[in-house]
Amino acid sequence: WRGAGDAKDKRSDLRVVGLGVLVSETGHVPLLYRSYAGNASDQAVLGACLEGLRQLHEALDEGEGRAQPGQRTLVRDGGFWSPQLELDLDAVGYYSLISLPLGHKASEAALQMAADRGAMKPLPGKLSHVRAARMRTKVGELDRTLVVVESEELLKGQKRGIAVALRKAKKELRKFERLIEKGRITHSQLEQRVQKTLAREHLSTFVVTNVGGTDKAPTLRWRVDDALRRHLEQTRLGRRVLCTDRHNWSTARIVSGFRGQWNVEELFRRAKKGGVVPWGPSHQWTDGALRLHTFATVLGLMLVSLARLALKTDASARQTMKNLGDIRATLVRTATGKPGRRPTVMLAPELTTQQRRAVKVFDLERWFPTILSCMTREAVDP
Repeated sequence: WRGAGDAKDKRSDLRVVGLGVLVSETGHVPLLYRSYAGNASDQAVLGACLEGLRQLHEALDEGEGRAQPGQRTLVRDGGFWSPQLELDLDAVGYYSLISLPLGHKASEAALQMAADRGAMKPLPGKLSHVRAARMRTKVGELDRTLVVVESEELLKGQKRGIAVALRKAKKELRKFERLIEKGRITHSQLEQRVQKTLAREHLSTFVVTNVGGTDKAPTLRWRVDDALRRHLEQTRLGRRVLCTDRHNWSTARIVSGFRGQWNVEELFRRAKKGGVVPWGPSHQWTDGALRLHTFATVLGLMLVSLARLALKTDASARQTMKNLGDIRATLVRTATGKPGRRPTVMLAPELTTQQRRAVKVFDLERWFPTILSCMTREAVDP
């Protein structure tokens, strides 16, 4: 969920349009979408979509001819955490899977449990390179299963961020020492500025400081504790706490389900500038025109996803669309030297194996009646 309302930087000539999309796990086909003001709260927008989710839930059950309601799970990131929202999702028939904010009390307990020796264990199958720990506990008044999962990519990114922040913090702390020597900073000012400097990237966890002295003659001592830094890396960095009411799911299934969000992000990348279904440029301004423009974009995203599903291809969306776009038949008007309408002849294109398959899957014979009959028997190399 991301991104019509006034721009947050107060520009009157710019409108920011947010788009929330619910997609299927298989093929990541858009099932429900909402366009909204970009300066609106994501939580509020999701809450406003709950009735639409309920209706979608019922329509899917009816379309599938289910005697019992289907079990469906809504996966989202930590920005959507709310105990009330969890209850509301349950009321409309959705299970929940979310990345719990690390500052939450339940997250702290889960991280402490995962820090015990032997708690983190490798997952089976394709996720054998990932370690995770699991516990069942109360999250507020809710009964939830928590999974602490490691991510090497997240760990590397956080360590890079900490290294950059630490260099800046050291520079600031040395600056404070010079201000102390010149008598240009008070004790209270020093405390506030030190606290602000170490507020970034977990620095306060392993940068030990001691502000002393009097108000007019403060003192500052500081050091980087390598042991505390290593402990931070081993017990907190690179870890997420997943929270779900899918108690019967395996740990690997929970982790795999959460990581499926990457495919939703891929859907948004397709709608950005340079993507296969770019949302812009848009020259509309009114809400109605912007909604219609967004509808056309979502329709395009849906068609791309359905096309990839129908072709059962591992090719990227861009490559798939390029292959389809290159299927072109040439209509030639022949010259007979006689009056009247000139007869035409259709020349079939040279097709790759993937394109020949697409011709059959999408029944393009309906649109090019002779395209199959005049195709060469051998597929050309792409």
